Amino acid sequence: MTRVLSIELRRSAALGATAVLLLAGAALLFAAPTRWVSSGMALVMAQREYLVLLWPLALAAGAWQGRREHRSKVGELFSSTPRPPAQRVLPTAAALAVAAVTGYLLMTAVGAAWMAGTARYLPAQAFVVLTVGLVAIVGGVWLGLAVGRLLPYLVTAPLLAVAGIGLLMTIGAVRGAPEWLAYVLSPMYGMSLYTDWQTVGGRTSAAQAIWLTALAIAALVLLMAGSWRTRLTALLPAALGAALAIAVIPHGDDFVPHPIDPVAQEFVCTNDAPAVCVTRVRAGLLDDFAPLARQTLGALAKLPDPPTTVREDTTTYQPLTLAPQPPGVILADLYTNARGKLIGQLPTQFGMMQSAFSTGERCEQPGNPAVERAAIFYLLGEKPLPDSEIYAGVVYGDDETNPEAVKLWEGLRQRPEQDALARVAAVRRASLACEPTDGLL
Repeated sequence: MTRVLSIELRRSAALGATAVLLLAGAALLFAAPTRWVSSGMALVMAQREYLVLLWPLALAAGAWQGRREHRSKVGELFSSTPRPPAQRVLPTAAALAVAAVTGYLLMTAVGAAWMAGTARYLPAQAFVVLTVGLVAIVGGVWLGLAVGRLLPYLVTAPLLAVAGIGLLMTIGAVRGAPEWLAYVLSPMYGMSLYTDWQTVGGRTSAAQAIWLTALAIAALVLLMAGSWRTRLTALLPAALGAALAIAVIPHGDDFVPHPIDPVAQEFVCTNDAPAVCVTRVRAGLLDDFAPLARQTLGALAKLPDPPTTVREDTTTYQPLTLAPQPPGVILADLYTNARGKLIGQLPTQFGMMQSAFSTGERCEQPGNPAVERAAIFYLLGEKPLPDSEIYAGVVYGDDETNPEAVKLWEGLRQRPEQDALARVAAVRRASLACEPTDGLL
């Protein structure tokens, strides 16, 4: 059996499938590396999301291999031999499974090597999410192999790939269907990353694993079947798997579409004062972030009642949960580049300054953004810049307010330092109280 498998690995589409999955997967990962460089969980969830393209590729690879007997015109010869179909197809199925798993794991290895210098948080649940992805890719290649053997035409592989993409894209769009059903049936649904602390629930992963395993078994039964009557038995494991998965996944209020990992949100803080804290996911950035945070606290120390602590902002939007902001605490967003490093001093400090001029809650009548910007940049000792320049070309706000902020900032610089600081302090007091800030500079 080992010798046969070795031959199949060399002579089948296995090596090509590995190369295609690896190259396509790596290209997808590095199209937007900032989405997943924060942690191992983010990486494996991004991989699962990209199954929207990788799973159809696995289908196409299997279908291409499935037409080998027809292409070589040996189907009639093989059907006349006394060997059962399982003996002929299982080595090929095993070779393609090895190829699919290898390509997917190599994709994981490439991503892990890229973020090895910054990402330090790797929860056990990440391995579960990765395993479910492996089951999905194996099931995809086996299903493609079975369909390709049944329909050994040249157009089967590309049509199957297009159908696979369409299927995965539309599963979650069925009107009236509960959202948890899409999580069961689609290996990529629900893997979109809205925050670095996101995870996948244990029961959700269990339900996905059950369904995808049942689908892989059904594909294998279909592949080994020799008649249409036996091929219909492939529906049995698929139906049983779907029923069991639906029973396992949470329903109603128990179902959380985008759960948060509380351990990932735990704070890791400096040992000395002033305290600077980041979440466990960002622990690798603490040494670079702490000096910038303390410089910001030092600049704010010129004002009355300055903040004394900096914490990473743990606000989430899926679901919406505002991070608490006790008095004296600044909430900071950590902006990172494609390697998971802080993108620069100015955007990091500017974000912290904005938090120092805010209560963390939305005001019904927010202050003048140009006034706040001028006051913040005066404390930073820098000329005001538009958001598109602060955040490395990514527009986060309205750049039209910057010219007015520059004029106000120039006016502050012409005043005596104590007078300018008093005006900046007045802006901060008004901002924190959700009062108008027009005219304070």
